[in-house]
Amino acid sequence: MTPGWLHVERRDAPLIVSIPHAGVDLAGCEARFVSPWRARRDADWHIPALYDFAASLGATIVRTDISRSLVDVNRNPGGLSLYPGQATTELCPTTTFDGEPLYREGAAPDEAEIAERRARWWAPYHEALGREIARLSRTHARVALYDAHAIRSVIPRLFEGELPLFNLGTNSGRSCSPALRDRLGETLASSDQSFAVDGRFKGGWITRAFGAPDAGVEAVQLELACRAYMAEPARPGPDNWPGPIDDARAAPTRATLRALLDVLVEWTHAP
Repeated sequence: MTPGWLHVERRDAPLIVSIPHAGVDLAGCEARFVSPWRARRDADWHIPALYDFAASLGATIVRTDISRSLVDVNRNPGGLSLYPGQATTELCPTTTFDGEPLYREGAAPDEAEIAERRARWWAPYHEALGREIARLSRTHARVALYDAHAIRSVIPRLFEGELPLFNLGTNSGRSCSPALRDRLGETLASSDQSFAVDGRFKGGWITRAFGAPDAGVEAVQLELACRAYMAEPARPGPDNWPGPIDDARAAPTRATLRALLDVLVEWTHAP
């Protein structure tokens, strides 16, 4: 039985949209955090709504309600950094993206609790993705896994300057076929919106663990700057973050997102 916090919407196109960071459920741990708002601030806000068109493409959607501040299902389960030498957050983060402490003094999880969270939330998410890839691979020669993310445009601790609107990650060309990487890059270039391919964000554990183009599994990550679909205040606070989707900003963004998924569907159906 699928747990209530894990949502799997099954459809039959050879496309899976993973949404690992839109959850804000703190599972009763609110009092342990410096503040619930701080624990939720780095969520991938509005991602399910931005991709509401994916169902019409026949995409299977996998997402979790659990906040990344409890456990990040897009991190190495052993706790190893995905970006050695660069600032990042852990499997069970103890700081925000800005480096602020998440937990009150003495309230951070110890190794035993980290292992429990990994078993309770991380493992079922990855098992769900594995099951859906296996299910779709029974009827399709190729399956595409698209990991959907969003992040604030300016976070000096994580990257310099302002992030491009669209940040495609393919684990430096290892998680998908080179020709597909090129097609997706051309799609982004034709949008006339700022983008990077395998820049600061090359794809997290999901992309790296499941991407196996030689075995018919094409995996990519798209990190979207939040200003692509909503206003970003200079100083995000409980009274102004997150803001609502700005339809004027979101319309061209959705068009580009739709074009990317169209490329994936076309690619998986090609002879």
